[in-house]
Amino acid sequence: QVQLQESGPGLVKPSQTLSLTCTVSGGSITTSYYAWSWIRQPPGKGLEWMGVIVYDGSTYYSPSLKSRTSISRDTSKNQFSLQLSSVTPEDTAVYYCARGPASSGDYVAGADYWGQGTQVTVSS
Repeated sequence: QVQLQESGPGLVKPSQTLSLTCTVSGGSITTSYYAWSWIRQPPGKGLEWMGVIVYDGSTYYSPSLKSRTSISRDTSKNQFSLQLSSVTPEDTAVYYCARGPASSGDYVAGADYWGQGTQVTVSS
C-alpha cells in the first residue's frame, strides 16, 4: 500500500516562497513508470494540477504556474518537494501530492494514490 504525506508550513506571507514536501512510503519514487504530482484546490474551486516529477527525474509544469513552480526530489529519503515563489492570497489552497501513471494524459484523473492534503494560507 502506497502512502503519501504532505508536510510544510500552514501559513506563508505574500511574496514569499511556499515550500512543501511529500514523503512516500510503501513504494519508491524511482519505480518505473510512475509520476508524482502536486495538485491544489483553492476554496470553492476545483482541483488544479501544478506539476509532476516522473520516475526518471523529468519534471513538467502547468503553463499557468511554470514561471513560479519548481519540483525536486530526494531519492535517499523517498521524498519530493514543491516550491512556489512569489505567492499571493490567490495561492491559498489545500495542497495535495499524488501518484499516477507516467503515461497518463491527465495527472489528476489518473492519480491512484493521494496524500490527505495540507492547508496553506497566504496572508500577512
